[in-house]
Amino acid sequence: MSFNRLQSIDQLRGLVMLLMLVDHVRERFYLHMQVADPMDLSQTETALALTRMLAHFCAPIFVFLTGLSAWLYAQKHSQQQLTSFLIKRGLVLLLLEVTLVNVAWLGTYHTLYLQVIWVLGLCMLILALLHHLPRSVLWVIAITLIAGHNLLTPIQFSAGEWGYSLWTILHDRGYLVAPGQSFIAIKLSYPLLPWIGVIVLGYLAGALFKPTPAIPQSLSSQDLALTRQRMLRRLGVSALLVLVMLRATNFYGETLPWQSAMHNWHSAVQTLLSFFNFTKYPPSLDFLLLTLGVMALLLASFEQIANQTWFLPIGKVLANFGAAPMFFYLLHLYALLLMYAIAVSQFGVNKGTYFGVDAVWQFWLIAVLLATVLYLPTRWFAGYKQRSKAAWVRYL
Repeated sequence: MSFNRLQSIDQLRGLVMLLMLVDHVRERFYLHMQVADPMDLSQTETALALTRMLAHFCAPIFVFLTGLSAWLYAQKHSQQQLTSFLIKRGLVLLLLEVTLVNVAWLGTYHTLYLQVIWVLGLCMLILALLHHLPRSVLWVIAITLIAGHNLLTPIQFSAGEWGYSLWTILHDRGYLVAPGQSFIAIKLSYPLLPWIGVIVLGYLAGALFKPTPAIPQSLSSQDLALTRQRMLRRLGVSALLVLVMLRATNFYGETLPWQSAMHNWHSAVQTLLSFFNFTKYPPSLDFLLLTLGVMALLLASFEQIANQTWFLPIGKVLANFGAAPMFFYLLHLYALLLMYAIAVSQFGVNKGTYFGVDAVWQFWLIAVLLATVLYLPTRWFAGYKQRSKAAWVRYL
């Protein structure tokens, strides 16, 4: 495994961690401007809509790279060791989600929110079983779940009906335990089915990182890298072309149709936003075609420009953020909890029941400043993680 190749993966992961940071700052300091799913563009300012769209890339890329990392792990360990690692890591993520992560969001424990760390943990547990299957079967599973789950949209259950809880976990987000029914409410935000497809697809994509029947064994490492980059670009462009064809006709792949209103510059921007306004919970086919298609192009580009002088410092910063993702995830959540508590104690609430800033650029500025402050501890832990032989550091 070459240094640049591993760096490109960490750099991409670091980029989406920073985009995630911006979105989480928004949820702390701009929550008075609620954002629906999909967005109500008539009620959402353009800068906020674009910010939210950037955040859409976080979960798909992170889940995909988790699958890819599992494949890379398997190249140095046995299948049994991979199974054990996935089970342990998945259980750790589930534990973190219901403890440290939930407390970090609100500082209280009245509602248990099962979000991206929850679904990532479940996906790892499921991948621990699925990776033993033949690749041909895994391809069927990945494509079926990613491309076919939209067909399940008409299936719905009301609270209290038989099948409601299972369907809430698999496909339709909602309350597993409604407020008032128990001492704690439980709300699930990330339905599982399509994310299984994404992590399996990431696992399958790991084959791009070594010679396979599709990539001749005789290639040099440089030629192999160029071949991989070419294949990633083809896959990325193909995904985006399929997206355009599906979305242009409103035929399939997204429940919310886009609308055209090309009267002036503002309406043209609104039309473009409408075209890319996709459902995230659960992620529609169009949502995944966009995010994973762009991801493939970014992964190829990061590897291609890895040694260019202008990119070296940028790539180093991104790689350090991406090398310690769970550490940074927990660190930034508690930093935001502390910042928000201090702001409320000093200034009180100024946006209804919230404290918030007045403009999108202001929470972007907060995110940049926070990323700058958190960079050094994240870089330190990334280095410690690389040097340490302690088993626990692998889970952060």
